[in-house]
Amino acid sequence: MQFHQTRLPNGLQIVAELNPRAYSVSLGFMVNAGSRDETADASGVSHFLEHMAFKGNDRYTADDVNRIFDELGAKYNAYTSEEVTFYHAAVLPEYLPRTFELLSILPFPSLRQEDFDVEKKVILEEIGMYQDQPNWVAFEAVMQQFFRGHPLGNSILGTSDSITALTSEQMRAYHAQRYRAGNIVLAVTGNTTWDEVQRLAETYCGKWPEGSPGRQTPANRPAPAQRVITKADSVQQQVAQMAPAPSAVDPHRFAAELLSVIVGDHGGSRLYWDLVDTGDAEGADLGYHEYHGSGAWMTYLTCAPEDVARNLARIHEIYDEVNCNGVTETEVQQAKSKVASRVVLRGERPKGRLGSLAGNWVYRQEYRSIEDDLSDLRSVTVESIRKLLDEFPLAQLSTATVGPLEALTVS
Repeated sequence: MQFHQTRLPNGLQIVAELNPRAYSVSLGFMVNAGSRDETADASGVSHFLEHMAFKGNDRYTADDVNRIFDELGAKYNAYTSEEVTFYHAAVLPEYLPRTFELLSILPFPSLRQEDFDVEKKVILEEIGMYQDQPNWVAFEAVMQQFFRGHPLGNSILGTSDSITALTSEQMRAYHAQRYRAGNIVLAVTGNTTWDEVQRLAETYCGKWPEGSPGRQTPANRPAPAQRVITKADSVQQQVAQMAPAPSAVDPHRFAAELLSVIVGDHGGSRLYWDLVDTGDAEGADLGYHEYHGSGAWMTYLTCAPEDVARNLARIHEIYDEVNCNGVTETEVQQAKSKVASRVVLRGERPKGRLGSLAGNWVYRQEYRSIEDDLSDLRSVTVESIRKLLDEFPLAQLSTATVGPLEALTVS
Protein backbone atom coordinates (compact mmCIF):
# COMPACT_ATOMS: atom_id res chain seq x y z
CA MET A 1 0.00 0.00 0.00
CA GLN A 2 1.23 3.49 -0.83
CA PHE A 3 -0.38 6.64 0.55
CA HIS A 4 -0.36 9.94 -1.35
CA GLN A 5 -1.98 13.29 -0.72
CA THR A 6 -2.07 16.69 -2.33
CA ARG A 7 -4.30 19.72 -2.76
CA LEU A 8 -5.31 21.38 -6.02
CA PRO A 9 -4.99 25.18 -6.34
CA ASN A 10 -8.78 25.49 -5.87
CA GLY A 11 -8.55 23.72 -2.51
CA LEU A 12 -9.72 20.20 -3.41
CA GLN A 13 -7.96 17.74 -1.12
CA ILE A 14 -6.89 14.44 -2.70
CA VAL A 15 -5.89 11.33 -0.77
CA ALA A 16 -5.05 7.95 -2.23
CA GLU A 17 -4.10 4.52 -0.91
CA LEU A 18 -2.81 2.65 -3.95
CA ASN A 19 -2.18 -1.06 -4.35
CA PRO A 20 -0.91 -2.37 -7.71
CA ARG A 21 -1.86 -5.91 -6.68
CA ALA A 22 -5.55 -5.07 -6.30
CA TYR A 23 -8.00 -6.08 -9.02
CA SER A 24 -10.22 -2.99 -8.77
CA VAL A 25 -10.12 0.71 -8.00
CA SER A 26 -12.56 2.81 -5.97
CA LEU A 27 -13.03 6.55 -5.80
CA GLY A 28 -15.33 8.95 -4.05
CA PHE A 29 -16.02 12.61 -3.38
CA MET A 30 -16.84 13.25 0.30
CA VAL A 31 -18.49 16.65 0.76
CA ASN A 32 -18.72 18.38 4.13
CA ALA A 33 -22.44 18.89 3.65
CA GLY A 34 -25.04 17.20 5.81
CA SER A 35 -28.16 17.87 7.79
CA ARG A 36 -26.23 19.72 10.53
CA ASP A 37 -25.38 22.43 7.98
CA GLU A 38 -29.01 23.19 7.15
CA THR A 39 -31.37 25.89 8.36
CA ALA A 40 -34.87 25.01 9.51
CA ASP A 41 -36.46 26.34 6.33
CA ALA A 42 -34.18 24.16 4.19
CA SER A 43 -34.34 20.97 6.25
CA GLY A 44 -33.53 17.96 4.07
CA VAL A 45 -31.80 19.90 1.31
CA SER A 46 -28.48 17.99 1.61
CA HIS A 47 -30.21 14.67 0.98
CA PHE A 48 -32.35 16.26 -1.76
CA LEU A 49 -29.13 17.37 -3.49
CA GLU A 50 -27.82 13.81 -3.35
CA HIS A 51 -30.87 12.77 -5.38
CA MET A 52 -30.41 15.65 -7.82
CA ALA A 53 -26.80 14.61 -8.45
CA PHE A 54 -27.95 11.71 -10.61
CA LYS A 55 -30.07 13.96 -12.83
CA GLY A 56 -27.05 14.91 -14.94
CA ASN A 57 -25.73 18.17 -16.30
CA ASP A 58 -25.68 20.01 -19.63
CA ARG A 59 -23.66 17.20 -21.21
CA TYR A 60 -25.15 14.07 -19.62
CA THR A 61 -28.80 13.30 -18.99
CA ALA A 62 -30.03 11.26 -16.04
CA ASP A 63 -30.38 8.28 -18.40
CA ASP A 64 -26.79 8.79 -19.57
CA VAL A 65 -25.44 8.80 -16.02
CA ASN A 66 -27.05 5.52 -15.04
CA ARG A 67 -26.56 3.85 -18.43
CA ILE A 68 -22.84 4.62 -18.65
CA PHE A 69 -22.14 3.55 -15.07
CA ASP A 70 -23.91 0.26 -15.86
CA GLU A 71 -22.02 -0.19 -19.13
CA LEU A 72 -18.75 0.21 -17.24
CA GLY A 73 -19.82 -2.39 -14.68
CA ALA A 74 -19.35 0.18 -11.92
CA LYS A 75 -20.75 -0.28 -8.43
CA TYR A 76 -21.86 3.27 -7.67
CA ASN A 77 -24.01 5.04 -5.14
CA ALA A 78 -24.24 7.99 -2.75
CA TYR A 79 -25.41 8.64 0.78
CA THR A 80 -26.10 11.60 3.04
CA SER A 81 -25.51 11.72 6.79
CA GLU A 82 -25.65 14.36 9.47
CA GLU A 83 -22.21 15.61 8.39
CA VAL A 84 -21.25 14.45 4.90
CA THR A 85 -22.56 13.55 1.47
CA PHE A 86 -20.49 10.87 -0.24
CA TYR A 87 -20.55 10.05 -3.97
CA HIS A 88 -18.59 6.88 -4.73
CA ALA A 89 -17.91 4.16 -7.28
CA ALA A 90 -15.86 0.98 -7.69
CA VAL A 91 -14.74 -0.25 -11.10
CA LEU A 92 -12.11 -2.25 -12.97
CA PRO A 93 -8.88 -0.23 -13.40
CA GLU A 94 -9.19 0.08 -17.18
CA TYR A 95 -12.48 1.95 -16.74
CA LEU A 96 -11.21 4.47 -14.19
CA PRO A 97 -10.88 7.49 -16.55
CA ARG A 98 -14.46 7.21 -17.82
CA THR A 99 -15.81 6.49 -14.35
CA PHE A 100 -13.89 9.42 -12.89
CA GLU A 101 -15.34 11.78 -15.48
CA LEU A 102 -18.88 10.61 -14.80
CA LEU A 103 -18.54 10.62 -11.02
CA SER A 104 -17.08 14.12 -11.10
CA ILE A 105 -20.32 15.55 -12.51
CA LEU A 106 -22.41 14.25 -9.61
CA PRO A 107 -21.45 16.99 -7.11
CA PHE A 108 -22.27 19.66 -9.72
CA PRO A 109 -25.52 18.75 -11.52
CA SER A 110 -27.58 21.24 -13.50
CA LEU A 111 -30.29 21.54 -10.81
CA ARG A 112 -33.00 21.99 -13.42
CA GLN A 113 -36.45 23.02 -12.22
CA GLU A 114 -38.17 20.11 -13.94
CA ASP A 115 -35.82 17.62 -12.25
CA PHE A 116 -36.37 19.37 -8.92
CA ASP A 117 -40.14 19.04 -9.25
CA VAL A 118 -39.97 15.33 -10.09
CA GLU A 119 -37.48 14.47 -7.36
CA LYS A 120 -39.45 16.35 -4.72
CA LYS A 121 -42.27 13.83 -5.22
CA VAL A 122 -39.80 10.95 -4.90
CA ILE A 123 -38.44 12.29 -1.63
CA LEU A 124 -41.89 12.89 -0.18
CA GLU A 125 -42.67 9.25 -0.96
CA GLU A 126 -39.40 8.23 0.71
CA ILE A 127 -40.27 10.21 3.84
CA GLY A 128 -43.67 8.51 3.93
CA MET A 129 -42.03 5.10 3.57
CA TYR A 130 -39.67 5.73 6.49
CA GLN A 131 -42.45 7.10 8.65
CA ASP A 132 -44.04 3.66 8.39
CA GLN A 133 -40.92 2.09 9.95
CA PRO A 134 -41.08 2.35 13.77
CA ASN A 135 -37.33 1.82 14.24
CA TRP A 136 -36.56 4.78 11.96
CA VAL A 137 -39.15 6.95 13.70
CA ALA A 138 -37.61 6.09 17.08
CA PHE A 139 -34.10 6.93 15.82
CA GLU A 140 -35.21 10.30 14.44
CA ALA A 141 -37.05 11.11 17.65
CA VAL A 142 -34.17 10.25 19.99
CA MET A 143 -31.72 12.25 17.87
CA GLN A 144 -34.01 15.25 18.19
CA GLN A 145 -34.31 14.74 21.95
CA PHE A 146 -30.61 14.24 22.58
CA PHE A 147 -29.45 17.00 20.24
CA ARG A 148 -32.24 19.43 21.05
CA GLY A 149 -31.08 22.92 20.05
CA HIS A 150 -27.94 21.47 18.41
CA PRO A 151 -27.46 21.16 14.61
CA LEU A 152 -26.88 17.40 14.87
CA GLY A 153 -30.55 17.11 15.79
CA ASN A 154 -31.59 18.13 12.28
CA SER A 155 -33.36 15.41 10.30
CA ILE A 156 -31.43 14.01 7.34
CA LEU A 157 -34.57 13.55 5.25
CA GLY A 158 -36.30 16.68 6.48
CA THR A 159 -40.06 16.63 6.96
CA SER A 160 -42.95 16.51 4.54
CA ASP A 161 -43.60 20.17 5.31
CA SER A 162 -39.98 21.32 4.85
CA ILE A 163 -39.54 19.42 1.58
CA THR A 164 -42.89 20.61 0.25
CA ALA A 165 -41.95 24.22 0.99
CA LEU A 166 -38.37 23.96 -0.29
CA THR A 167 -37.66 25.88 -3.50
CA SER A 168 -35.09 25.26 -6.19
CA GLU A 169 -33.65 28.71 -5.42
CA GLN A 170 -32.98 27.64 -1.82
CA MET A 171 -31.32 24.49 -3.07
CA ARG A 172 -29.09 26.40 -5.50
CA ALA A 173 -28.07 28.84 -2.77
CA TYR A 174 -27.18 25.98 -0.39
CA HIS A 175 -25.28 24.16 -3.15
CA ALA A 176 -23.29 27.29 -4.02
CA GLN A 177 -22.32 27.68 -0.36
CA ARG A 178 -21.39 24.10 0.58
CA TYR A 179 -20.22 22.58 -2.72
CA ARG A 180 -16.85 24.27 -3.05
CA ALA A 181 -13.58 22.52 -3.78
CA GLY A 182 -12.09 23.34 -0.38
CA ASN A 183 -15.06 21.61 1.25
CA ILE A 184 -14.57 18.33 -0.62
CA VAL A 185 -12.15 15.41 -0.29
CA LEU A 186 -11.41 13.12 -3.23
CA ALA A 187 -10.38 9.65 -2.07
CA VAL A 188 -9.01 6.87 -4.30
CA THR A 189 -8.10 3.30 -3.34
CA GLY A 190 -6.83 0.29 -5.26
CA ASN A 191 -5.09 -0.36 -8.54
CA THR A 192 -4.07 2.83 -10.31
CA THR A 193 -1.13 5.24 -10.28
CA TRP A 194 -0.71 8.51 -8.41
CA ASP A 195 0.11 10.30 -11.65
CA GLU A 196 -3.20 9.12 -13.11
CA VAL A 197 -5.15 10.24 -10.05
CA GLN A 198 -3.62 13.72 -10.22
CA ARG A 199 -4.17 13.99 -13.97
CA LEU A 200 -7.83 13.03 -13.71
CA ALA A 201 -8.41 15.35 -10.76
CA GLU A 202 -6.84 18.32 -12.52
CA THR A 203 -8.78 17.58 -15.71
CA TYR A 204 -12.23 17.14 -14.21
CA CYS A 205 -12.06 18.99 -10.88
CA GLY A 206 -9.53 21.76 -11.45
CA LYS A 207 -12.19 24.33 -12.38
CA TRP A 208 -14.52 23.65 -9.48
CA PRO A 209 -15.28 26.82 -7.46
CA GLU A 210 -12.72 27.36 -4.74
CA GLY A 211 -13.30 28.15 -1.10
CA SER A 212 -14.73 26.44 1.99
CA PRO A 213 -17.63 27.65 4.17
CA GLY A 214 -16.28 26.00 7.32
CA ARG A 215 -18.46 24.57 10.07
CA GLN A 216 -19.09 25.34 13.72
CA THR A 217 -18.72 22.20 15.87
CA PRO A 218 -19.96 23.04 19.36
CA ALA A 219 -20.13 20.24 21.90
CA ASN A 220 -23.62 18.99 22.64
CA ARG A 221 -24.96 19.70 26.15
CA PRO A 222 -27.92 17.35 26.46
CA ALA A 223 -30.48 17.31 29.24
CA PRO A 224 -32.73 14.38 30.22
CA ALA A 225 -35.62 14.11 27.78
CA GLN A 226 -38.28 11.62 26.77
CA ARG A 227 -40.73 11.31 23.91
CA VAL A 228 -43.46 8.69 23.52
CA ILE A 229 -44.95 8.13 20.06
CA THR A 230 -47.99 5.88 20.30
CA LYS A 231 -48.76 3.49 17.45
CA ALA A 232 -51.62 1.37 18.66
CA ASP A 233 -51.35 -1.12 15.79
CA SER A 234 -47.69 -1.99 16.49
CA VAL A 235 -46.98 -5.42 17.93
CA GLN A 236 -43.61 -4.49 19.40
CA GLN A 237 -42.22 -1.49 21.25
CA GLN A 238 -39.12 0.24 19.86
CA VAL A 239 -37.01 2.13 22.40
CA ALA A 240 -33.97 4.26 21.50
CA GLN A 241 -31.81 5.95 24.13
CA MET A 242 -28.74 8.20 23.91
CA ALA A 243 -26.05 9.56 26.23
CA PRO A 244 -22.77 11.49 25.72
CA ALA A 245 -19.74 9.63 24.31
CA PRO A 246 -16.37 10.63 22.78
CA SER A 247 -16.27 12.84 19.69
CA ALA A 248 -14.57 11.95 16.40
CA VAL A 249 -11.24 13.39 17.55
CA ASP A 250 -11.28 12.15 21.13
CA PRO A 251 -8.50 9.61 21.88
CA HIS A 252 -11.08 7.59 23.87
CA ARG A 253 -12.88 6.68 20.64
CA PHE A 254 -10.97 3.38 20.18
CA ALA A 255 -11.90 2.26 23.69
CA ALA A 256 -15.49 3.38 23.02
CA GLU A 257 -15.73 1.16 19.97
CA LEU A 258 -14.50 -1.85 21.94
CA LEU A 259 -16.80 -1.11 24.86
CA SER A 260 -19.83 -0.95 22.57
CA VAL A 261 -18.92 -4.43 21.29
CA ILE A 262 -18.43 -5.83 24.78
CA VAL A 263 -21.68 -4.45 26.13
CA GLY A 264 -24.01 -4.25 23.16
CA ASP A 265 -22.84 -6.16 20.08
CA HIS A 266 -25.55 -8.03 18.15
CA GLY A 267 -24.08 -11.33 19.31
CA GLY A 268 -21.96 -12.38 22.27
CA SER A 269 -22.33 -9.18 24.31
CA ARG A 270 -23.70 -8.56 27.78
CA LEU A 271 -26.98 -7.19 26.43
CA TYR A 272 -27.27 -10.08 24.01
CA TRP A 273 -26.76 -12.81 26.60
CA ASP A 274 -28.98 -11.15 29.21
CA LEU A 275 -31.88 -10.02 27.03
CA VAL A 276 -31.85 -11.53 23.55
CA ASP A 277 -30.53 -15.05 24.15
CA THR A 278 -32.98 -15.42 27.04
CA GLY A 279 -35.94 -14.50 24.82
CA ASP A 280 -36.79 -11.37 26.81
CA ALA A 281 -36.20 -9.09 23.80
CA GLU A 282 -35.95 -9.45 20.06
CA GLY A 283 -33.09 -6.96 19.97
CA ALA A 284 -30.93 -5.13 22.50
CA ASP A 285 -27.73 -3.42 21.49
CA LEU A 286 -25.39 -0.53 22.23
CA GLY A 287 -23.78 1.53 19.49
CA TYR A 288 -21.13 4.23 19.50
CA HIS A 289 -21.63 7.23 17.19
CA GLU A 290 -18.89 9.82 16.65
CA TYR A 291 -19.38 13.28 15.16
CA HIS A 292 -17.49 16.55 14.82
CA GLY A 293 -17.43 18.02 18.33
CA SER A 294 -19.74 15.45 19.93
CA GLY A 295 -20.37 11.75 20.33
CA ALA A 296 -23.14 9.51 21.60
CA TRP A 297 -23.89 6.12 23.07
CA MET A 298 -27.09 4.75 21.51
CA THR A 299 -29.03 1.97 23.18
CA TYR A 300 -31.69 0.21 21.14
CA LEU A 301 -34.33 -2.16 22.50
CA THR A 302 -37.07 -4.05 20.64
CA CYS A 303 -39.46 -6.20 22.63
CA ALA A 304 -43.09 -6.83 23.58
CA PRO A 305 -44.70 -3.74 25.19
CA GLU A 306 -45.33 -5.55 28.46
CA ASP A 307 -41.63 -6.39 28.78
CA VAL A 308 -40.26 -2.87 28.19
CA ALA A 309 -40.07 -1.66 31.80
CA ARG A 310 -38.35 -4.83 33.01
CA ASN A 311 -35.90 -4.84 30.11
CA LEU A 312 -35.01 -1.16 30.52
CA ALA A 313 -34.42 -1.78 34.22
CA ARG A 314 -32.14 -4.70 33.36
CA ILE A 315 -30.18 -2.55 30.89
CA HIS A 316 -29.83 0.06 33.63
CA GLU A 317 -28.42 -2.62 35.95
CA ILE A 318 -25.95 -3.81 33.31
CA TYR A 319 -24.76 -0.26 32.69
CA ASP A 320 -24.38 0.37 36.43
CA GLU A 321 -22.32 -2.79 36.75
CA VAL A 322 -20.04 -1.77 33.88
CA ASN A 323 -19.73 1.81 35.12
CA CYS A 324 -18.80 0.64 38.63
CA ASN A 325 -16.64 -2.40 37.91
CA GLY A 326 -15.52 -1.97 34.31
CA VAL A 327 -14.96 -4.95 32.01
CA THR A 328 -12.79 -8.06 32.17
CA GLU A 329 -9.57 -8.85 30.35
CA THR A 330 -11.30 -11.76 28.63
CA GLU A 331 -14.04 -9.48 27.32
CA VAL A 332 -11.47 -7.00 26.00
CA GLN A 333 -9.54 -9.72 24.16
CA GLN A 334 -12.71 -11.19 22.63
CA ALA A 335 -13.85 -7.75 21.48
CA LYS A 336 -10.42 -7.05 19.96
CA SER A 337 -10.68 -10.24 17.90
CA LYS A 338 -14.14 -9.27 16.65
CA VAL A 339 -13.20 -5.73 15.69
CA ALA A 340 -9.85 -6.75 14.18
CA SER A 341 -11.63 -9.26 11.93
CA ARG A 342 -14.08 -6.58 10.78
CA VAL A 343 -11.30 -4.10 10.07
CA VAL A 344 -9.24 -6.60 8.06
CA LEU A 345 -12.12 -8.18 6.14
CA ARG A 346 -13.54 -4.79 5.20
CA GLY A 347 -10.13 -3.52 4.22
CA GLU A 348 -9.21 -6.38 1.90
CA ARG A 349 -11.07 -4.67 -0.97
CA PRO A 350 -10.47 -1.15 -2.26
CA LYS A 351 -14.20 -0.46 -1.93
CA GLY A 352 -14.04 -1.40 1.76
CA ARG A 353 -11.10 0.95 2.39
CA LEU A 354 -12.60 3.95 0.59
CA GLY A 355 -14.91 5.20 3.33
CA SER A 356 -12.23 4.88 6.01
CA LEU A 357 -9.67 6.72 3.91
CA ALA A 358 -12.03 9.60 3.12
CA GLY A 359 -13.56 9.73 6.60
CA ASN A 360 -10.25 9.86 8.44
CA TRP A 361 -9.16 12.76 6.26
CA VAL A 362 -12.44 14.66 6.59
CA TYR A 363 -12.69 14.23 10.36
CA ARG A 364 -9.06 14.21 11.45
CA GLN A 365 -6.85 15.19 8.51
CA GLU A 366 -4.90 11.98 8.97
CA TYR A 367 -4.11 8.81 7.06
CA ARG A 368 -4.65 5.56 8.91
CA SER A 369 -3.61 2.25 7.42
CA ILE A 370 -5.13 -1.06 8.44
CA GLU A 371 -1.98 -1.63 10.50
CA ASP A 372 -2.55 1.70 12.29
CA ASP A 373 -6.11 0.71 13.18
CA LEU A 374 -5.00 -2.69 14.42
CA SER A 375 -2.19 -1.14 16.47
CA ASP A 376 -4.54 1.28 18.22
CA LEU A 377 -7.03 -1.52 18.73
CA ARG A 378 -4.39 -3.68 20.40
CA SER A 379 -3.38 -0.79 22.66
CA VAL A 380 -6.81 -0.63 24.34
CA THR A 381 -6.68 -2.10 27.83
CA VAL A 382 -9.00 -2.67 30.73
CA GLU A 383 -7.49 0.44 32.27
CA SER A 384 -8.14 2.62 29.20
CA ILE A 385 -11.77 1.49 29.17
CA ARG A 386 -11.91 2.44 32.87
CA LYS A 387 -10.72 5.95 31.98
CA LEU A 388 -13.33 6.14 29.21
CA LEU A 389 -16.11 5.18 31.60
CA ASP A 390 -14.97 7.73 34.16
CA GLU A 391 -15.49 10.47 31.56
CA PHE A 392 -18.33 8.98 29.51
CA PRO A 393 -20.34 6.51 31.62
CA LEU A 394 -22.99 4.40 29.96
CA ALA A 395 -26.39 5.98 30.52
CA GLN A 396 -29.98 6.32 29.30
CA LEU A 397 -30.23 10.11 29.25
CA SER A 398 -32.54 10.74 26.29
CA THR A 399 -35.30 8.32 25.36
CA ALA A 400 -37.72 7.97 22.46
CA THR A 401 -40.14 5.10 22.01
CA VAL A 402 -42.59 4.01 19.34
CA GLY A 403 -45.28 1.43 19.87
CA PRO A 404 -48.55 0.69 21.68
CA LEU A 405 -47.46 2.17 25.02
CA GLU A 406 -48.87 5.57 25.96
CA ALA A 407 -46.31 6.16 28.72
CA LEU A 408 -42.86 4.88 29.55
CA THR A 409 -41.07 4.34 32.84
CA VAL A 410 -37.29 4.66 32.64
CA SER A 411 -35.12 3.89 35.66
